[in-house]
Amino acid sequence: MIEAEVHLSLHNFLRSQAGFPAWHHHLTMARLVARALRLGRSALIQVGAVCGYQGRYRTSFVASALMWHSGVVIVAPSTVQQRLLKVEIPRLQQWLQVDKPIRIGDAWVGDDYQGILLTSPEVWLEAQLTQNGAFSTNIPTIIDGVDDLEDWVRAELTVTLSPSCWDSLALAYPKHESIIRTAKVELTHSIFKHPANPYECYAVSSLEIEILQRLYSVLDISTLPDTWKKFHSLFLAQSDTPLLWATINRTYGTFSLHACPVELNTTLAPIWQRQPIVLIGSAIETETEAPLFRERMGLGEVTCLKFSADNQTEAIQLYVPYNLPLPNTPEYQTAFIHKARTLVCLSATAPGLTVILVGDVPLKAQVGTILASEFGSRVQVEKTCLDENGILVTGWEFWREHQNVLPSPTLMIIATLPLPSLENPLVSLRVSHYKRLHQDWFRLYLLPTALNELQRAIAPVRENQGVVALLDSRVVNRSYGAQILNSLSPLARINYLDPNLFNPTDTD
Repeated sequence: MIEAEVHLSLHNFLRSQAGFPAWHHHLTMARLVARALRLGRSALIQVGAVCGYQGRYRTSFVASALMWHSGVVIVAPSTVQQRLLKVEIPRLQQWLQVDKPIRIGDAWVGDDYQGILLTSPEVWLEAQLTQNGAFSTNIPTIIDGVDDLEDWVRAELTVTLSPSCWDSLALAYPKHESIIRTAKVELTHSIFKHPANPYECYAVSSLEIEILQRLYSVLDISTLPDTWKKFHSLFLAQSDTPLLWATINRTYGTFSLHACPVELNTTLAPIWQRQPIVLIGSAIETETEAPLFRERMGLGEVTCLKFSADNQTEAIQLYVPYNLPLPNTPEYQTAFIHKARTLVCLSATAPGLTVILVGDVPLKAQVGTILASEFGSRVQVEKTCLDENGILVTGWEFWREHQNVLPSPTLMIIATLPLPSLENPLVSLRVSHYKRLHQDWFRLYLLPTALNELQRAIAPVRENQGVVALLDSRVVNRSYGAQILNSLSPLARINYLDPNLFNPTDTD
C-alpha cells in the first residue's frame, strides 16, 4: 500500500539529510495523508503552532503527493507555493526519483493529468463557490494553512459596492439617475454621521437599509449590474440577517458598502463532498476533533489528528502576574507600562529581539514613545528593520503578517488577550447573530479566535524557549483562564520576576 511505501521512502530520506529540521511526526503525517489519498477519506490535521510557524510538516504531505499515482491539487498561499516549488518538491523529487509533473494554475489541467497542481486559496474557493468547472470533481485536494480558512471564505463571499458602482448603476438606469443620486447622497450623509472609530468601518443602520431597499424597489432587479444584483440576491433578499457594514475614505469623502453571510457552513458543506480533502492547520482548536471549527466550516465526519508539542524543545517560560488591574479599568494602562518597562530593563543585556504586543492602538503608540525615550532607536513601532536586540512594539495583525521574516524573540510581552473587540462593528455584528440564536457567543466565537491567535503569535518564542509575559489578569481571575493556560502548554510558570531570568548565572 502507498502508506507503507511513503513511510519507508520518507524514513530513508530523513535519515539521509544531515541537519534536517527534526519533527517527530513526519512519518505519521505522511501515512495519514497517503491513507486519505488512497481511501478518498477527508482528514483534518493540526500540526501544532511551532511546526505550523516553521513549516516543517510540508515535507510529509509533499512526499505523499509525489508518490500518489494520480493527480493532486495543493491549495496554498503564494509564499507557501514558492517554498514548495523551490525547496520541498525539488529535493524530494531528486531523492524519490519521481518525475511527476508540477504546475501552478487557475484550473485543472485535464482528465489525463497525473501531476500536482498548485493553486491559491482565492482561486480554488472562487471555483468551488461559483462551480465554474475550473477544477474537476474527485481530484484529491490538500489545503495548507486552514487556520485562515474562515477569513479566506469570508473574503470570497463578501460583495462590495464601491464608489464606482454608483456610476455603473446610473449608466444602467438613466431614467432613474436622480433617484440613484438622491439615495447616494442620503447614504453619504447618514454613514458619515457615525462616530469615528479606529476601524473606519460601521454597521449599516436600519435607516441606511431602508434607503437601499427604496432604491432597489424602483429598479428592475433582472437588469441590475452584476455587483448590485449579487448584493441584492445574495444578501438583502435573504431571511437570515447578513453582515452589512460600510467603510469610509475620509480623505476623498467616499464610502463603500459590504455584505457577507454570517453562517458559512451551509455554503461550504457541498464543497467538501466533491472531492477528498486534507485540511492542514497549526492550532485550529484545543480539541483534536475541532468541533467548533468543523461546525462553522460545514465539515462532516473526517479523520482528525492533532500532534502534540515537544515538551523538551518547545516549552516557554510564562509569566502571568496576579496583581495587575483588569484591562477595562483606568488603572490598567499605567500598570501595564510600568510592568513592560520593568521586563525590558531586566532583559536589557540579554541578546535577542523583544516583542511587545499591544492591540489597543493609542496604548501601542504611547508604549512606543515612552520606551523610545529611554532605549532610543532600539525601539520601533511596527517596523521590520530592527537591531539585533531591538524592541518591537506591534499590534497583532502586523506581527502575524511579519513574524516569519523577523528573528525569533527571546521575550514577548502581551498586553491583553487577543479577544476580538466588541468595538469593532464586524465583531459586534457577529456577536449579535449569536445572541439572536441564544448561543454562547463568547465560547463559540471570541475565545476560540483568541486562543488560535495567541498560540500562533507565541510560536516563534518557543524556538528559543523564551519568556512570554501575559499581562492580562483575566487569565488568573476568570474561569476560562485555565483553558488559556492549557492551550499555551508546554510551559514553565513564573509567578515573580527574578533578576536572573534573562541572565542566568552558572552554578557549581
